[in-house]
Amino acid sequence: MSLWRILATACLAAAVLWPGRAAAVDCATESFEGQRYTLCRVDAAREDLRTFLRDPEGQPWGQFSTLESALAPQGLTLAFAMNAGMYHADRAPVGHYVEDGREEMRVVPNPSPGNFGLLPNGILCIRDRRAEVIETRAFLASRPDCRFATQSGPMLVIDGALHPRFLPDSTSRYVRNGVGASADGRRLVFAISEQPVTFHEFGRLFRDGLKLPQALYFDGNVSRLYAPAIGRADPGRTMGPIVGVVQPAG
Repeated sequence: MSLWRILATACLAAAVLWPGRAAAVDCATESFEGQRYTLCRVDAAREDLRTFLRDPEGQPWGQFSTLESALAPQGLTLAFAMNAGMYHADRAPVGHYVEDGREEMRVVPNPSPGNFGLLPNGILCIRDRRAEVIETRAFLASRPDCRFATQSGPMLVIDGALHPRFLPDSTSRYVRNGVGASADGRRLVFAISEQPVTFHEFGRLFRDGLKLPQALYFDGNVSRLYAPAIGRADPGRTMGPIVGVVQPAG
């Protein structure tokens, strides 16, 4: 076990360094403030991070296994994947969605019922050799050129501050998942809780534990993780947008 892993396991709040590892994705279950989370760290400058929604026939991939099977004939495999944002009954994304440069859904800037419309919300924008979590209004002001993108909400952390609507004494608890990004757009941490947590607790993980200035919520009803390196392949209902790291098979 490396010194970095010993320190990270002992005190997740001190995990501010990026491990120089050969593995495409570094996933591990760790503790913060008495809660257990599985974290997958991705170096966006090195790894092939993409969004996925539909197969060549236009049908939603729906399951990690379906997507993995389709990648195999191309000599590719999923090193990691996670559900990545809210979707309608037909699995179409609620908000902005871009895949390989093609926009399927526009940016939705307005408030609306539910977690997605609890402004501010945000967008995961994947570009060449970097990926960022950007608050929606800032995204519209800068209009970055995203090769892949998915919009979700609410933001968990905005410029180092928790979402203003989060309550420390909230009783609303779900298994939640989301992503945080470093200021330079290189370090991403995807997280899923191992037990129901509040928004405030989940936001503190990214702000205080991982020291990430921006973080975005993905979901709390269909939170699922695919991480074969740690033997994880969560079953569940058919998903909409998926985010994952692709690597050569073998």
